[in-house]
Amino acid sequence: MEKAQKKSSGKKKKLPDITNLAKRIKDLRVAKGYNSAEAFALDNQLSRTHYGRWERGSNITYINLVKLADAFDVTLE
Repeated sequence: MEKAQKKSSGKKKKLPDITNLAKRIKDLRVAKGYNSAEAFALDNQLSRTHYGRWERGSNITYINLVKLADAFDVTLE
């Protein structure tokens, strides 16, 4: 018997925790008074390209979380 294969749309599904983290990152930026992700990234010496990805929930590593926590003046706890 053959198993049916699902067609992939080419997009990776994000885990709910990552999606929640991305939303939290954006909420923290807005709470600091930044309407622009680019302005926040530049003011905090972060790559604007990477920061945009982090707000979308991709390419988030532990070291990047440490950098973000520092920029937002929060801990990772």
